[in-house]
Amino acid sequence: MTEPMTAQQRLVLTVAVLGSSVAFLDSTIVNVALPAISRELGGGLSTQQWTVDAYLVTLGALILVAGAVSDAYGRVLVLRIGLIGFGIASVAVALAPDPAVLMIARAVQGAAGAFLVPSSLALITATMRDPLRARAIGMWTAMTTGATVVGPLVGGLMVDYLSWRFAFIINVLPIAVGLFLLTRLDLPGDGAHAKNTRIDWLGAAMCTIGLGAAVYALIEEPNAGWAAPGIWIPGITGILLLVAFVLRQRTVRNPIVPLSLFRRRNFTAGNVSTLFVYAALSLNGFVLAVYLQQGAGLSATLAGLASLPITFLMIALSARVGALAGRWGPRIFMTAGPLIMSAGTLLLLTVSADFDYWWQVLPSMLVFGTGLAVTVSPLTSAILGAADAAQAGIASAVNNAVARVAGLLPIAALAAITGGALDLAGFHRAAIVTAILLAVGGLVSLVGIRSLPD
Repeated sequence: MTEPMTAQQRLVLTVAVLGSSVAFLDSTIVNVALPAISRELGGGLSTQQWTVDAYLVTLGALILVAGAVSDAYGRVLVLRIGLIGFGIASVAVALAPDPAVLMIARAVQGAAGAFLVPSSLALITATMRDPLRARAIGMWTAMTTGATVVGPLVGGLMVDYLSWRFAFIINVLPIAVGLFLLTRLDLPGDGAHAKNTRIDWLGAAMCTIGLGAAVYALIEEPNAGWAAPGIWIPGITGILLLVAFVLRQRTVRNPIVPLSLFRRRNFTAGNVSTLFVYAALSLNGFVLAVYLQQGAGLSATLAGLASLPITFLMIALSARVGALAGRWGPRIFMTAGPLIMSAGTLLLLTVSADFDYWWQVLPSMLVFGTGLAVTVSPLTSAILGAADAAQAGIASAVNNAVARVAGLLPIAALAAITGGALDLAGFHRAAIVTAILLAVGGLVSLVGIRSLPD
Protein backbone atom coordinates (compact mmCIF):
# COMPACT_ATOMS: atom_id res chain seq x y z
CA MET A 1 0.00 0.00 0.00
CA THR A 2 1.35 3.44 -0.95
CA GLU A 3 2.27 5.66 1.97
CA PRO A 4 0.09 8.74 2.46
CA MET A 5 1.35 12.17 1.46
CA THR A 6 2.42 14.65 4.10
CA ALA A 7 0.87 18.11 4.18
CA GLN A 8 3.95 19.57 2.48
CA GLN A 9 3.88 16.89 -0.22
CA ARG A 10 0.22 17.63 -0.94
CA LEU A 11 1.11 21.31 -1.19
CA VAL A 12 4.00 20.47 -3.53
CA LEU A 13 1.62 18.50 -5.78
CA THR A 14 -0.91 21.35 -5.81
CA VAL A 15 1.74 23.92 -6.72
CA ALA A 16 3.20 21.63 -9.37
CA VAL A 17 -0.22 21.12 -10.95
CA LEU A 18 -1.01 24.85 -10.98
CA GLY A 19 2.39 25.79 -12.36
CA SER A 20 2.28 23.25 -15.17
CA SER A 21 -1.42 23.61 -15.96
CA VAL A 22 -1.25 27.23 -17.09
CA ALA A 23 1.52 26.36 -19.57
CA PHE A 24 -0.27 23.25 -20.86
CA LEU A 25 -3.70 24.90 -20.91
CA ASP A 26 -2.41 27.76 -23.01
CA SER A 27 -0.80 25.43 -25.54
CA THR A 28 -4.23 23.99 -26.43
CA ILE A 29 -6.70 26.73 -25.50
CA VAL A 30 -5.27 28.71 -28.40
CA ASN A 31 -6.23 26.07 -31.00
CA VAL A 32 -9.94 26.72 -30.85
CA ALA A 33 -9.34 30.49 -30.84
CA LEU A 34 -7.26 30.45 -34.04
CA PRO A 35 -10.11 31.10 -36.51
CA ALA A 36 -11.32 34.06 -34.43
CA ILE A 37 -7.79 35.47 -34.11
CA SER A 38 -7.29 35.17 -37.86
CA ARG A 39 -10.64 36.86 -38.59
CA GLU A 40 -9.89 39.81 -36.30
CA LEU A 41 -6.16 40.34 -36.88
CA GLY A 42 -5.77 38.90 -40.41
CA GLY A 43 -2.85 36.92 -41.80
CA GLY A 44 -4.63 33.65 -42.66
CA LEU A 45 -2.96 30.29 -42.07
CA SER A 46 0.45 31.88 -41.43
CA THR A 47 -0.92 33.85 -38.48
CA GLN A 48 -2.56 30.69 -37.13
CA GLN A 49 0.67 28.70 -37.43
CA TRP A 50 2.82 31.38 -35.79
CA THR A 51 0.31 31.93 -32.99
CA VAL A 52 1.01 28.32 -32.01
CA ASP A 53 4.68 28.06 -32.94
CA ALA A 54 5.92 31.40 -31.55
CA TYR A 55 4.89 30.02 -28.16
CA LEU A 56 6.32 26.54 -28.74
CA VAL A 57 9.67 27.73 -30.13
CA THR A 58 10.65 29.71 -27.04
CA LEU A 59 9.05 27.16 -24.72
CA GLY A 60 10.92 24.28 -26.35
CA ALA A 61 14.25 26.08 -26.61
CA LEU A 62 14.40 27.77 -23.20
CA ILE A 63 12.97 24.89 -21.21
CA LEU A 64 16.44 23.32 -21.22
CA VAL A 65 17.97 26.42 -19.67
CA ALA A 66 15.11 26.59 -17.19
CA GLY A 67 15.73 22.99 -16.12
CA ALA A 68 19.39 23.71 -15.41
CA VAL A 69 18.50 26.93 -13.57
CA SER A 70 15.88 25.03 -11.57
CA ASP A 71 18.42 22.45 -10.36
CA ALA A 72 20.93 25.18 -9.54
CA TYR A 73 18.97 28.06 -8.06
CA GLY A 74 15.91 26.32 -6.66
CA ARG A 75 12.57 25.17 -8.00
CA VAL A 76 10.54 27.66 -5.98
CA LEU A 77 12.45 30.67 -7.35
CA VAL A 78 12.16 29.44 -10.93
CA LEU A 79 8.45 28.75 -10.51
CA ARG A 80 7.88 32.23 -9.13
CA ILE A 81 9.70 33.84 -12.06
CA GLY A 82 7.77 31.72 -14.53
CA LEU A 83 4.37 32.48 -13.03
CA ILE A 84 4.95 36.24 -12.92
CA GLY A 85 6.33 36.34 -16.47
CA PHE A 86 3.52 34.16 -17.80
CA GLY A 87 0.88 36.37 -16.22
CA ILE A 88 2.33 39.56 -17.72
CA ALA A 89 2.73 37.96 -21.17
CA SER A 90 -0.85 36.62 -21.06
CA VAL A 91 -2.18 40.14 -20.57
CA ALA A 92 0.00 41.36 -23.46
CA VAL A 93 -1.40 38.63 -25.75
CA ALA A 94 -4.95 39.60 -24.80
CA LEU A 95 -4.27 43.25 -25.67
CA ALA A 96 -2.41 42.58 -28.97
CA PRO A 97 -3.64 44.99 -31.70
CA ASP A 98 -2.03 43.16 -34.65
CA PRO A 99 -0.32 39.86 -35.58
CA ALA A 100 3.20 41.19 -34.97
CA VAL A 101 2.50 42.16 -31.36
CA LEU A 102 0.60 38.92 -30.85
CA MET A 103 3.58 36.83 -32.02
CA ILE A 104 6.03 38.72 -29.80
CA ALA A 105 3.77 38.37 -26.77
CA ARG A 106 3.26 34.67 -27.49
CA ALA A 107 7.03 34.19 -27.71
CA VAL A 108 7.48 35.88 -24.33
CA GLN A 109 4.67 33.75 -22.93
CA GLY A 110 6.46 30.62 -24.14
CA ALA A 111 9.72 31.78 -22.55
CA ALA A 112 7.96 32.22 -19.21
CA GLY A 113 6.20 28.88 -19.61
CA ALA A 114 9.60 27.22 -19.98
CA PHE A 115 10.27 28.01 -16.32
CA LEU A 116 7.09 26.32 -15.10
CA VAL A 117 7.02 22.67 -16.18
CA PRO A 118 10.52 21.34 -15.31
CA SER A 119 10.58 23.03 -11.92
CA SER A 120 7.07 21.73 -11.17
CA LEU A 121 7.96 18.10 -11.90
CA ALA A 122 11.33 18.49 -10.19
CA LEU A 123 9.52 19.51 -6.99
CA ILE A 124 7.64 16.21 -7.04
CA THR A 125 10.72 14.16 -7.84
CA ALA A 126 12.84 15.83 -5.14
CA THR A 127 10.26 15.47 -2.36
CA MET A 128 8.83 11.98 -3.04
CA ARG A 129 10.09 8.48 -3.72
CA ASP A 130 8.48 5.55 -5.53
CA PRO A 131 5.78 4.25 -5.31
CA LEU A 132 4.45 7.51 -3.84
CA ARG A 133 6.23 9.48 -6.58
CA ALA A 134 4.64 7.36 -9.32
CA ARG A 135 1.19 7.94 -7.83
CA ALA A 136 1.86 11.67 -7.49
CA ILE A 137 3.03 11.89 -11.10
CA GLY A 138 -0.12 10.01 -12.09
CA MET A 139 -2.23 12.60 -10.27
CA TRP A 140 -0.17 15.42 -11.80
CA THR A 141 -0.67 13.85 -15.22
CA ALA A 142 -4.42 13.50 -14.75
CA MET A 143 -4.89 17.11 -13.71
CA THR A 144 -2.44 18.79 -16.10
CA THR A 145 -3.49 16.71 -19.09
CA GLY A 146 -7.08 17.38 -18.11
CA ALA A 147 -6.26 21.08 -18.26
CA THR A 148 -4.66 20.54 -21.66
CA VAL A 149 -7.66 18.72 -23.08
CA VAL A 150 -10.26 21.02 -21.51
CA GLY A 151 -8.43 24.00 -23.03
CA PRO A 152 -10.39 23.90 -26.31
CA LEU A 153 -13.68 23.96 -24.36
CA VAL A 154 -12.62 26.95 -22.28
CA GLY A 155 -11.37 28.69 -25.39
CA GLY A 156 -14.56 27.93 -27.26
CA LEU A 157 -16.76 29.41 -24.54
CA MET A 158 -14.63 32.54 -24.44
CA VAL A 159 -14.64 32.93 -28.22
CA ASP A 160 -18.38 32.42 -28.62
CA TYR A 161 -19.64 34.43 -25.65
CA LEU A 162 -16.92 36.99 -24.93
CA SER A 163 -13.79 37.29 -27.08
CA TRP A 164 -10.75 35.20 -27.91
CA ARG A 165 -8.80 37.69 -25.80
CA PHE A 166 -10.43 36.41 -22.61
CA ALA A 167 -8.98 32.96 -23.34
CA PHE A 168 -5.62 34.42 -22.30
CA ILE A 169 -6.77 36.77 -19.53
CA ILE A 170 -8.14 33.73 -17.68
CA ASN A 171 -4.55 32.67 -16.91
CA VAL A 172 -4.24 35.38 -14.28
CA LEU A 173 -6.44 33.57 -11.73
CA PRO A 174 -4.51 30.27 -11.40
CA ILE A 175 -1.26 32.22 -11.51
CA ALA A 176 -2.33 34.32 -8.52
CA VAL A 177 -3.29 31.19 -6.56
CA GLY A 178 0.02 29.53 -7.45
CA LEU A 179 2.05 32.54 -6.30
CA PHE A 180 0.21 32.54 -2.98
CA LEU A 181 0.78 28.82 -2.38
CA LEU A 182 4.49 29.16 -3.16
CA THR A 183 4.82 31.27 -0.02
CA ARG A 184 3.59 28.29 2.02
CA LEU A 185 6.22 25.83 0.81
CA ASP A 186 9.04 24.89 3.18
CA LEU A 187 11.94 23.36 1.22
CA PRO A 188 15.14 24.29 3.08
CA GLY A 189 17.55 22.52 0.67
CA ASP A 190 16.04 24.05 -2.47
CA GLY A 191 18.68 25.86 -4.53
CA ALA A 192 21.60 24.79 -2.35
CA HIS A 193 23.97 24.37 -5.31
CA ALA A 194 23.61 27.89 -6.73
CA LYS A 195 27.08 29.13 -5.69
CA ASN A 196 28.90 26.39 -7.61
CA THR A 197 26.82 26.49 -10.78
CA ARG A 198 27.38 28.26 -14.07
CA ILE A 199 24.83 28.36 -16.87
CA ASP A 200 25.93 27.88 -20.48
CA TRP A 201 24.31 31.00 -21.86
CA LEU A 202 26.08 30.69 -25.23
CA GLY A 203 24.65 27.20 -25.62
CA ALA A 204 21.24 28.53 -24.67
CA ALA A 205 21.46 31.18 -27.39
CA MET A 206 22.58 28.61 -29.97
CA CYS A 207 19.67 26.33 -29.14
CA THR A 208 17.06 29.11 -29.13
CA ILE A 209 18.20 30.82 -32.34
CA GLY A 210 18.81 27.53 -34.12
CA LEU A 211 15.38 26.19 -33.32
CA GLY A 212 13.65 29.45 -34.20
CA ALA A 213 15.44 29.75 -37.55
CA ALA A 214 14.69 26.16 -38.55
CA VAL A 215 11.00 26.47 -37.64
CA TYR A 216 10.72 29.81 -39.46
CA ALA A 217 11.99 28.13 -42.65
CA LEU A 218 9.48 25.28 -42.30
CA ILE A 219 6.50 27.58 -41.79
CA GLU A 220 7.35 30.09 -44.51
CA GLU A 221 8.63 27.61 -47.14
CA PRO A 222 5.18 27.05 -48.74
CA ASN A 223 4.98 30.81 -49.43
CA ALA A 224 8.40 31.25 -51.04
CA GLY A 225 9.92 27.83 -51.78
CA TRP A 226 13.23 26.35 -50.66
CA ALA A 227 15.14 28.20 -53.38
CA ALA A 228 14.45 31.59 -51.77
CA PRO A 229 17.43 32.90 -49.75
CA GLY A 230 15.03 34.00 -47.03
CA ILE A 231 14.10 30.33 -46.56
CA TRP A 232 17.21 28.19 -47.11
CA ILE A 233 19.61 30.53 -45.29
CA PRO A 234 17.74 30.48 -41.95
CA GLY A 235 16.94 26.78 -42.47
CA ILE A 236 20.59 25.75 -42.89
CA THR A 237 21.73 28.20 -40.21
CA GLY A 238 19.24 26.77 -37.76
CA ILE A 239 20.32 23.17 -38.40
CA LEU A 240 24.02 24.08 -38.07
CA LEU A 241 23.40 25.93 -34.79
CA LEU A 242 21.50 22.95 -33.35
CA VAL A 243 24.29 20.56 -34.36
CA ALA A 244 26.86 22.94 -32.85
CA PHE A 245 24.77 23.09 -29.66
CA VAL A 246 24.86 19.31 -29.27
CA LEU A 247 28.61 19.22 -29.93
CA ARG A 248 29.16 21.99 -27.40
CA GLN A 249 27.34 20.01 -24.74
CA ARG A 250 30.02 17.32 -25.03
CA THR A 251 32.86 19.68 -24.10
CA VAL A 252 31.50 22.64 -22.15
CA ARG A 253 32.19 22.57 -18.40
CA ASN A 254 28.58 23.16 -17.34
CA PRO A 255 26.37 21.74 -20.10
CA ILE A 256 22.71 22.66 -20.27
CA VAL A 257 22.01 19.03 -21.24
CA PRO A 258 24.35 16.48 -19.61
CA LEU A 259 24.66 13.98 -22.45
CA SER A 260 25.42 11.27 -19.88
CA LEU A 261 21.67 11.15 -19.24
CA PHE A 262 21.23 9.56 -22.65
CA ARG A 263 23.36 6.57 -21.63
CA ARG A 264 20.35 5.47 -19.59
CA ARG A 265 18.15 3.35 -21.79
CA ASN A 266 14.77 4.36 -20.37
CA PHE A 267 15.68 8.05 -20.61
CA THR A 268 16.70 7.79 -24.25
CA ALA A 269 13.91 5.48 -25.39
CA GLY A 270 11.34 7.46 -23.41
CA ASN A 271 12.35 10.69 -25.11
CA VAL A 272 12.32 9.12 -28.57
CA SER A 273 8.82 7.82 -27.86
CA THR A 274 7.86 11.29 -26.59
CA LEU A 275 9.01 12.80 -29.88
CA PHE A 276 6.54 10.73 -31.90
CA VAL A 277 3.66 10.72 -29.41
CA TYR A 278 3.65 14.47 -28.78
CA ALA A 279 4.08 15.31 -32.45
CA ALA A 280 0.91 13.30 -33.00
CA LEU A 281 -0.91 14.96 -30.08
CA SER A 282 -0.09 18.43 -31.34
CA LEU A 283 -1.07 17.67 -34.92
CA ASN A 284 -4.32 16.02 -33.88
CA GLY A 285 -5.30 18.82 -31.49
CA PHE A 286 -4.60 21.59 -34.02
CA VAL A 287 -6.30 19.92 -36.98
CA LEU A 288 -9.36 18.76 -35.02
CA ALA A 289 -10.02 22.15 -33.42
CA VAL A 290 -9.68 24.06 -36.69
CA TYR A 291 -11.47 21.58 -38.98
CA LEU A 292 -14.49 21.17 -36.71
CA GLN A 293 -15.06 24.91 -37.05
CA GLN A 294 -13.95 25.70 -40.59
CA GLY A 295 -14.86 22.36 -42.19
CA ALA A 296 -17.73 20.88 -40.18
CA GLY A 297 -19.23 24.26 -39.30
CA LEU A 298 -19.34 23.84 -35.51
CA SER A 299 -19.17 26.80 -33.18
CA ALA A 300 -16.01 27.33 -31.13
CA THR A 301 -17.80 26.04 -28.02
CA LEU A 302 -18.99 22.85 -29.71
CA ALA A 303 -15.52 22.31 -31.19
CA GLY A 304 -14.12 22.56 -27.67
CA LEU A 305 -16.75 20.19 -26.28
CA ALA A 306 -15.79 17.60 -28.90
CA SER A 307 -12.68 16.56 -26.97
CA LEU A 308 -14.26 16.66 -23.50
CA PRO A 309 -14.53 12.83 -23.28
CA ILE A 310 -10.73 12.70 -23.34
CA THR A 311 -10.65 14.93 -20.26
CA PHE A 312 -13.01 12.67 -18.33
CA LEU A 313 -10.99 9.58 -19.21
CA MET A 314 -7.71 11.25 -18.21
CA ILE A 315 -9.10 12.31 -14.84
CA ALA A 316 -10.64 8.90 -14.20
CA LEU A 317 -7.71 6.71 -15.26
CA SER A 318 -4.35 8.53 -15.01
CA ALA A 319 -3.73 8.26 -11.26
CA ARG A 320 -4.65 4.56 -11.28
CA VAL A 321 -2.47 3.88 -14.32
CA GLY A 322 0.41 5.76 -12.65
CA ALA A 323 0.12 3.56 -9.56
CA LEU A 324 0.04 0.39 -11.67
CA ALA A 325 3.07 1.53 -13.66
CA GLY A 326 4.91 2.05 -10.38
CA ARG A 327 4.29 -1.63 -9.55
CA TRP A 328 4.45 -3.35 -12.95
CA GLY A 329 6.86 -1.07 -14.79
CA PRO A 330 6.13 1.38 -17.63
CA ARG A 331 6.85 -0.72 -20.73
CA ILE A 332 3.47 -2.37 -21.24
CA PHE A 333 1.62 0.93 -20.77
CA MET A 334 3.96 2.94 -23.00
CA THR A 335 3.55 0.33 -25.74
CA ALA A 336 -0.20 -0.24 -25.53
CA GLY A 337 -1.22 3.40 -25.00
CA PRO A 338 0.10 4.89 -28.27
CA LEU A 339 -1.22 1.91 -30.26
CA ILE A 340 -4.68 2.45 -28.77
CA MET A 341 -4.47 6.15 -29.61
CA SER A 342 -3.41 5.27 -33.16
CA ALA A 343 -6.53 3.14 -33.57
CA GLY A 344 -8.64 5.97 -32.18
CA THR A 345 -7.16 8.42 -34.67
CA LEU A 346 -7.92 6.14 -37.62
CA LEU A 347 -11.57 6.24 -36.59
CA LEU A 348 -11.55 9.90 -37.70
CA LEU A 349 -11.37 8.62 -41.27
CA THR A 350 -15.13 8.01 -40.90
CA VAL A 351 -15.68 11.79 -40.87
CA SER A 352 -17.45 12.71 -44.09
CA ALA A 353 -19.04 15.71 -45.77
CA ASP A 354 -22.28 14.64 -44.09
CA PHE A 355 -20.87 15.37 -40.64
CA ASP A 356 -22.14 13.55 -37.53
CA TYR A 357 -20.25 14.02 -34.25
CA TRP A 358 -21.83 11.12 -32.39
CA TRP A 359 -20.90 8.44 -34.93
CA GLN A 360 -17.86 9.94 -36.60
CA VAL A 361 -15.92 11.76 -33.82
CA LEU A 362 -17.09 10.54 -30.40
CA PRO A 363 -15.86 6.93 -30.88
CA SER A 364 -12.45 8.31 -31.78
CA MET A 365 -12.39 10.52 -28.69
CA LEU A 366 -13.24 7.58 -26.40
CA VAL A 367 -10.58 5.27 -27.81
CA PHE A 368 -8.02 8.07 -28.09
CA GLY A 369 -8.65 9.23 -24.52
CA THR A 370 -8.20 5.74 -23.14
CA GLY A 371 -4.86 5.40 -24.92
CA LEU A 372 -3.73 8.82 -23.73
CA ALA A 373 -4.54 7.98 -20.10
CA VAL A 374 -2.60 4.73 -20.41
CA THR A 375 0.44 6.48 -21.93
CA VAL A 376 1.28 9.79 -20.30
CA SER A 377 1.85 9.01 -16.63
CA PRO A 378 4.04 5.91 -17.20
CA LEU A 379 6.01 7.80 -19.85
CA THR A 380 6.76 10.66 -17.45
CA SER A 381 7.59 8.30 -14.58
CA ALA A 382 9.95 6.20 -16.72
CA ILE A 383 11.94 9.22 -17.86
CA LEU A 384 12.17 10.94 -14.47
CA GLY A 385 12.87 7.62 -12.75
CA ALA A 386 15.93 7.17 -14.97
CA ALA A 387 17.56 10.34 -13.60
CA ASP A 388 19.11 11.09 -10.22
CA ALA A 389 17.21 13.43 -7.88
CA ALA A 390 19.86 16.13 -8.36
CA GLN A 391 19.16 16.11 -12.11
CA ALA A 392 15.38 16.00 -11.82
CA GLY A 393 14.96 19.50 -13.21
CA ILE A 394 17.06 19.01 -16.31
CA ALA A 395 15.64 15.51 -16.91
CA SER A 396 12.13 16.94 -16.86
CA ALA A 397 13.28 19.87 -18.98
CA VAL A 398 14.78 17.62 -21.66
CA ASN A 399 11.60 15.57 -21.86
CA ASN A 400 9.42 18.67 -22.04
CA ALA A 401 11.72 20.26 -24.61
CA VAL A 402 11.40 17.14 -26.75
CA ALA A 403 7.61 17.24 -26.32
CA ARG A 404 7.32 20.94 -27.24
CA VAL A 405 9.69 20.69 -30.22
CA ALA A 406 7.79 17.61 -31.34
CA GLY A 407 4.61 19.65 -31.05
CA LEU A 408 5.75 22.55 -33.19
CA LEU A 409 7.28 20.55 -36.06
CA PRO A 410 4.06 19.07 -37.51
CA ILE A 411 2.35 22.46 -37.19
CA ALA A 412 5.24 24.03 -39.09
CA ALA A 413 4.90 21.34 -41.77
CA LEU A 414 1.09 21.50 -41.80
CA ALA A 415 0.80 22.54 -45.45
CA ALA A 416 2.83 19.52 -46.57
CA ILE A 417 0.86 17.14 -44.33
CA THR A 418 -2.61 18.31 -45.38
CA GLY A 419 -1.80 18.91 -49.04
CA GLY A 420 -2.07 22.68 -48.67
CA ALA A 421 -5.63 22.95 -47.38
CA LEU A 422 -7.42 21.85 -44.23
CA ASP A 423 -10.44 20.52 -46.09
CA LEU A 424 -11.90 17.02 -45.62
CA ALA A 425 -9.12 15.40 -47.65
CA GLY A 426 -6.48 17.31 -45.70
CA PHE A 427 -8.16 16.32 -42.44
CA HIS A 428 -7.98 12.65 -43.43
CA ARG A 429 -4.32 12.96 -44.42
CA ALA A 430 -3.53 14.50 -41.05
CA ALA A 431 -5.36 11.64 -39.29
CA ILE A 432 -3.27 9.05 -41.13
CA VAL A 433 -0.01 10.84 -40.32
CA THR A 434 -1.08 11.13 -36.68
CA ALA A 435 -1.84 7.40 -36.49
CA ILE A 436 1.54 6.53 -37.98
CA LEU A 437 3.40 8.76 -35.52
CA LEU A 438 1.58 7.18 -32.57
CA ALA A 439 2.24 3.63 -33.78
CA VAL A 440 5.95 4.39 -34.12
CA GLY A 441 5.98 5.84 -30.60
CA GLY A 442 4.46 2.65 -29.22
CA LEU A 443 6.93 0.43 -31.08
CA VAL A 444 9.87 2.48 -29.78
CA SER A 445 8.67 1.83 -26.22
CA LEU A 446 8.22 -1.88 -26.90
CA VAL A 447 11.80 -2.20 -28.12
CA GLY A 448 13.57 0.35 -25.95
CA ILE A 449 11.92 0.58 -22.51
CA ARG A 450 12.94 -1.62 -19.61
CA SER A 451 10.39 -2.26 -16.91
CA LEU A 452 13.17 -2.28 -14.29
CA PRO A 453 15.07 0.98 -13.64
CA ASP A 454 18.39 1.58 -15.46
